[in-house]
Amino acid sequence: MIGYVTIGSNNIARSCAFFDAAFEPLGYKRSFEGGGWAGYGPDGKQDEGLQIYLATPFNGEPATLGNGSMLAFKAPSRAMVEAFHAQALANGGADEGAPGVRGESDPPFFGAYVRDPDGNKFCAYFRG
Repeated sequence: MIGYVTIGSNNIARSCAFFDAAFEPLGYKRSFEGGGWAGYGPDGKQDEGLQIYLATPFNGEPATLGNGSMLAFKAPSRAMVEAFHAQALANGGADEGAPGVRGESDPPFFGAYVRDPDGNKFCAYFRG
């Protein structure tokens, strides 16, 4: 069971602005910020469900993205996938794939893909 995921950031304030907006449709809110860190949890709760942390790298080197790496977030509806994508783009993100059905699975996989201001790739998806 994954307890938390850490995403590298070169500018925590900029990343928080992006994730505050992009996570809002998915029900995730900021639970804390300080000391080069910020945390997000379901409805802003710490230690409940999957936690997502933003951090400046401990080694002092710039945060960099991993080519081929991506985090995917489950959404409760197609509308929330669409809202995630729209909020991400409106807050400094880049489009990596507009909301839509991917593949031919049953139930359908409905996803949207973005990159945050540091270049990390994310997906929000709904299956149903």
